[in-house]
Amino acid sequence: MQRLLIVIDMQNDFIDGSLGTKEAQAIVPAVVEKIREFDGTVLFTRDTHGEDYLQTAEGKKLPVAHCIKGTMGWELQEEIDMLRAEKNAAVFDKQTFGSKDLAEYISKNIQNSGSIDSIILCGLCTDICVISNALLLKAYMPEVPIEVDSTCCAGVTVESHKNALEAMAMCQIEIV
Repeated sequence: MQRLLIVIDMQNDFIDGSLGTKEAQAIVPAVVEKIREFDGTVLFTRDTHGEDYLQTAEGKKLPVAHCIKGTMGWELQEEIDMLRAEKNAAVFDKQTFGSKDLAEYISKNIQNSGSIDSIILCGLCTDICVISNALLLKAYMPEVPIEVDSTCCAGVTVESHKNALEAMAMCQIEIV
């Protein structure tokens, strides 16, 4: 049985950069500890945009340049990136909220090599990328238990974080 931890978009721009919040900053120690103590495979996603971000569909609705590839804001938070390197963990760059590449990788490469005991998600932002990836993984692997660690997530707002957790719970994603 395999356990997976998916760390969603723990990037500087979402923590203390252009879209950072005090709630995002507050979860960093818990996420670091979760990664450090996790006994299983850890995978990461990284929101990735180009210089043309403001001309994209997302950029027109959220006109705040963020996670521009190659910038400091695009990079994973320093301590989290050090743990990623120690664990030799894969990173999936994604240009939208959910990562089909991540879901396909887990579905094809990991699930086919043995059963998955659980998938746990944590990271940023609960109400955008965490929920998108949780639902995408549930669609690809409906029989695999999927959990979201609410203490290791933060949303755009406290209210939208809570709403996203409730929505995921309604979709049979366990909130811990």
